[in-house]
Amino acid sequence: MNAFMASIPWELLSLSPPGWGGNLLRGLAKTFQIALGAYILGLMIGLAGALGKIYGGPILRWGLETYTTLIRAVPELVLILLLYYAGTDLLNQTLEALGYERVDISGLAAGIYVLGFVQGAYATEVLRGAILAVPAGQVEAAAAFGMSWVQRHRRIVVPAMIPFALPGLANLWLIVTKDTALLAVVGFSELALETRQAAGATKSYFLFYVIAAALYLSLTLVSNVVFRWIERRYRRGQPELG
Repeated sequence: MNAFMASIPWELLSLSPPGWGGNLLRGLAKTFQIALGAYILGLMIGLAGALGKIYGGPILRWGLETYTTLIRAVPELVLILLLYYAGTDLLNQTLEALGYERVDISGLAAGIYVLGFVQGAYATEVLRGAILAVPAGQVEAAAAFGMSWVQRHRRIVVPAMIPFALPGLANLWLIVTKDTALLAVVGFSELALETRQAAGATKSYFLFYVIAAALYLSLTLVSNVVFRWIERRYRRGQPELG
């Protein structure tokens, strides 16, 4: 075992050249940036979609049902290629048709938009189920006290739905952190692409892919701690789940 550890070229992980450690950490930072941005965008889309599915008219509900069905049916890799290339090209064509100049969309912004749009479909169903899980009696009592629709949802529905939504939202966060690796196919330098480049340049495939796996695992473990803390906070006074 000692001989094996000694044979590993640890100097390749140094933060400065010829080491690739700095590249991996920058890739991890970009992975976190994209994941967080896409997750927030997905939550915004999901909340709007959930409310639209519950309270919207037939046409709006049909449109949202089509959106969530298509997104969940098509593999993420296909969606990323379609939205990344076709979506940015469609935006520039629209701008040109309106008399504006083409814009150069950064890889970070495009990655957030693409993954956020995909996340929105899943978040819509998670949040819709959580809203429907809130006891109707609580909402009716708030209405009887004279609260407006906005007040009822801000003070009653949203706080009450969070414990029901947290398990699904935690899973969506872990999914989006892993889906960032798919952006390597469009050339964005997140952790997966940085790892592939480091491994290819040094031929130390085992070392770099194990380190990349450890970095993804560390992000997951820290995320689990954060979500457990949030869940304990919002479940105070409620019975413990088995």
